[in-house]
Amino acid sequence: MTSNAHPEAVSARELKGLDLDRVNYVEITEASAGQRLDNFLIKTLKGVPKSHVYRIVRSGEVRVNKKRASAESRLEAGDVVRLPPVRVEKSSRLERQAPAVTPEELPVLFEDRDLLIVNKPAGLAAHGGSGIDFGLIERLRAQRPEAPFLELAHRLDRDTSGALVICKTRKALVRIHEMQREGKIVKHYRLLVAGDWVNERQHVRLPLAKYTLASGERRVRVDAEHGLKAHTIFTVLKRFGPVTYLDAELKTGRTHQIRVHAAQTGFALVGDEKYGDYGFNAAVKKGSLGEPFARMFLHAYRLDFAHPISGELMTVVAPLPKLLASLLNVLEKTKSV
Repeated sequence: MTSNAHPEAVSARELKGLDLDRVNYVEITEASAGQRLDNFLIKTLKGVPKSHVYRIVRSGEVRVNKKRASAESRLEAGDVVRLPPVRVEKSSRLERQAPAVTPEELPVLFEDRDLLIVNKPAGLAAHGGSGIDFGLIERLRAQRPEAPFLELAHRLDRDTSGALVICKTRKALVRIHEMQREGKIVKHYRLLVAGDWVNERQHVRLPLAKYTLASGERRVRVDAEHGLKAHTIFTVLKRFGPVTYLDAELKTGRTHQIRVHAAQTGFALVGDEKYGDYGFNAAVKKGSLGEPFARMFLHAYRLDFAHPISGELMTVVAPLPKLLASLLNVLEKTKSV
């Protein structure tokens, strides 16, 4: 036992079943070493709001080796963390625990010691917040409780499917963020838009700004005065008469960039409930394109980049979900131009 050990301390491997209504002492193992204190607490105190986790750290109720610690401090093997009582009804706590995701739900496209790249399904938020208790990253952490570090390298909208990068080491995360700022990660999306897209290849450079509706819903619009630079390259893949299948290459990574750029150009995404054609989408749901289709057609299809640690050149492709592939197949048979 280390000099920091408390006689009642349990190993970080034995966290299941902790009684959160009393003080607990947890000894950090090698498997948990290197985590930030806040990330360790969020994983350990499942069902406790993040705001409360940060409050008990700031107040000094959480101690590391009997001393106050900041949320961003790193834990080391042998450290003993004091967890104060957290009064949450056990039934509520169980209901709020993040469900793990199965390989069938979240196919792994690539994984090594630094990166995990998955094919995110539509309908699953990348992270919790804004009324969503648990997103993809929280569910992954529930599936891999032994993982010392799992952080999103970027985000996808809830209704967008496709390749999503998760970093397993801080070094990889820092470097990936640098690469994104420097434009060294090439991202291609596949999308279906309403109408017959005019140009075979088109650069759209329209500045974008976020704003909030009276309802509190966040939106994005073209704003020449206050908007941030945004650049998308659209390339026609196939024309189907009432709709066009496109590739979109992101040169910048603004919120809702593809959706707003396409809509502003006059060709809203099929199934886009924020910026789309509501009448057209309603007809599509009923089968106007050959079969009922009830999601937004936007998929993060391909990533091209150098591995942040090894430097190896990588291309990662996320196959289209069955729903999207099925609609394209029907369009090929019935509406090919």
